[in-house]
Amino acid sequence: MKFFAIASLSCLFTIHSVHANDFLDELTALANGRIAEVASSSEVVAAVKSQNETTGSYDQAKIDSLDKTWRSETDAADQPMIDMVLDNPLSAYLADVQEGSDGLFTEIFVMDGKGLNVGQSDVTSDYWQGDEAKWKDTFLVGKGAVHVSDLEEDESTQTLQSQVSVPVVDPDTGAAIGAVTFGVNVEGL
Repeated sequence: MKFFAIASLSCLFTIHSVHANDFLDELTALANGRIAEVASSSEVVAAVKSQNETTGSYDQAKIDSLDKTWRSETDAADQPMIDMVLDNPLSAYLADVQEGSDGLFTEIFVMDGKGLNVGQSDVTSDYWQGDEAKWKDTFLVGKGAVHVSDLEEDESTQTLQSQVSVPVVDPDTGAAIGAVTFGVNVEGL
């Protein structure tokens, strides 16, 4: 019986890996096209630069405290920190981009130079993304970096999606100043 369970897990992993690789070319092209355009928009660049001026001096204790507050608000009736981010002009811009994608984009969020949310189309489960590959493999690598996550099934929509991330680059210096992540419904490619 143990052999069957191991064989079944191996089979699932192989199927999952094949599906993830099946969309890699299309997701990379999307990252270098439409997603890069949004990442380099004046709305995104200006908002990230502005937030970096505030958060650039934050230490890990401050970041952890903010993330803890955010996480506590995700299930609360009163959400002042989340509302402040969702109600900002960048979040409105990202919501418009998502809405105009005809279901291709399931979420969009922008992170600053510390990995903290700057704007988002929907609420994220946490405020600090700086410990995750979506930020590390883009912001820390710099211009031209692309991170494509494994495929996951979205339980609420029953669609297959992948997160695609690229750095936000300062057009004046060419340096990475943040990152952006798009949830992509691969069935819409």
